[in-house]
Amino acid sequence: MTASRRTAGLAIDAARRALAARFAAAKIGNPELDARLLIGAAANLDLTQLIADGKRSLGVAEAEAVERFAARRIAGEPIARILGEQEFWGLRLTLSDATLIPRADTETIVETALVLLRSMPASAGRYRIADLGTGSGAILLALLTELLDATGVGTDLSEEALQTAQINAELHGLADRIAFIVSDYASALNGPFDLVVSNPPYIRSADIDALAIDVRDHDPHLALDGGADGLGAYRIIAAQAPGILKPGGALVVEVGIGQATDVALIMAASGLVPETIPRPDLAGIPRAVAAWKPSV
Repeated sequence: MTASRRTAGLAIDAARRALAARFAAAKIGNPELDARLLIGAAANLDLTQLIADGKRSLGVAEAEAVERFAARRIAGEPIARILGEQEFWGLRLTLSDATLIPRADTETIVETALVLLRSMPASAGRYRIADLGTGSGAILLALLTELLDATGVGTDLSEEALQTAQINAELHGLADRIAFIVSDYASALNGPFDLVVSNPPYIRSADIDALAIDVRDHDPHLALDGGADGLGAYRIIAAQAPGILKPGGALVVEVGIGQATDVALIMAASGLVPETIPRPDLAGIPRAVAAWKPSV
């Protein structure tokens, strides 16, 4: 008897408990939550419905979906990849193979950008924002939901990533305020912009193979590999930013552990004025490095 046939006919509650036990035995983090999410996805139930329908039996097709999801999770695939979506800044975002999974650490970039942007006068009454290497569009979409008069441009080398970002912009009613362009960071852009943001690749090439399996095997390497020292993308962005920022405009980038000082020095070498203290994420790790283009 196949595993799915054994699961078929089980009450949803029983199937959830059994799946959580399998995940725990496989040393999967958050086994209870993962089981709830995957059973819910297989049965097309949200978490509230999952409780209300707990005594209902799973059908064969639902049980087969549970087993497919379980095998992928036990093999190390992240929940967000299995479900095809992730929440960021309260927004449900569609993912694709060409986009990173938006992570909570990156919300530090949004928070920092909002503080800086609200401290400057808007250009002609509207902020203009560029998101370099936009991926799923997470940072730019989050900013535009907070800044109702802002417009934005997102760039990426991957057409598939930009298609995913466009889907997310449409999903949240922001497509009329955003343009997505195939570009090597800012190479195809014309300023001036009030704000430039980016979460570029910052893993050293030699460290890619040592990453956790959920990142190494499931995130696009184009969005991970920062070159020999992990700083290659910052050199490109810092060189491009002065040409597209308005005087007094700001650049905000996400950095990896231990990179904040080096990135600030790269920005300064390009004529930007870095903030004195990088902004930490919730774990206290310096995560957002910001710099200003001099006003004169």
